Amino acid sequence: MKNTNLLHNPTAGDNDFSEKELVKLIEAEGFKCEYSSVKEEGWDEFKTETDFLIIAGGDGTVRRVAKALMKRKRLDKQYPVALLPHGTANNIATALQITGEAKEIAKTWHNEHLQPFDIGKIYGLGDDRFFLEGFGYGIFPRLMKVMGKMEEEIGDSVEEKLKAALAVLYDIVLNYEAKECKIKADGVEHSGKYLMVEVMNIRSIGPNLVLAPSADPGDGELEVVLIPETQRAKFEAFILSQINGGDEKFKFTTIRAKNIELLWEGKDLHIDDERIKLEGPTEISIEIQPKMMHFLITEPELQ
Repeated sequence: MKNTNLLHNPTAGDNDFSEKELVKLIEAEGFKCEYSSVKEEGWDEFKTETDFLIIAGGDGTVRRVAKALMKRKRLDKQYPVALLPHGTANNIATALQITGEAKEIAKTWHNEHLQPFDIGKIYGLGDDRFFLEGFGYGIFPRLMKVMGKMEEEIGDSVEEKLKAALAVLYDIVLNYEAKECKIKADGVEHSGKYLMVEVMNIRSIGPNLVLAPSADPGDGELEVVLIPETQRAKFEAFILSQINGGDEKFKFTTIRAKNIELLWEGKDLHIDDERIKLEGPTEISIEIQPKMMHFLITEPELQ
């Protein structure tokens, strides 16, 4: 019988699972389950006998667990991670094709199929920084700023939050002033004036916005999505389609690279779901660090 450690964020998403319900669901599948709330002290003191970790929460909770795992020494035990997504956007789970009812997801853990997951290591911001989803300038940091001020006005359900975010994003795209960004990707320059520069490890960011449909978080490369001023109208149409429930696909300029150098003339950026305000333009470099995490997923032939 496998030993698991459930890491639960009780405030994530629509709060659709209680501690007891989650433990009961996992144990019904034949796993031993130790419960930890990520809101309480000591949740990251993982036991050696644990076979894999289970995260019940959204993208922010996955990042929090990843941060704890990154601090561990290479000689320490490395833990595979299973996901029970119940956050707002769940972009990481979607990238791993982990969807459906929790009971059905738990059944797939018996297959023990591991998906490697890269991280983007960031240099130039002082602290030891990394991202799982994406790093970027322009429109998305502005979206985070506006949404932070509207938190009490946007409803409680996941659907209401995502729809509100898309509506705000549309307004921002209409008025955002493009900025100069110096870019080198694997030594090749792509500098210009952009509405948005996103270095992505997965397909989507923010309110489930798919900007890099071919991104693979385990392929050892990052995707740099560039939206210049000349593509404003195209981006507006793309977001409007999302708001109206359309399935139109748009291809934006995308560069695949392992090492990226950036200098944005503005002061705002984001790392995953964290918005950061700099004192001024800062030179930043990013490198891919392959296979830093491993997630339990359904075997490809069963998907």
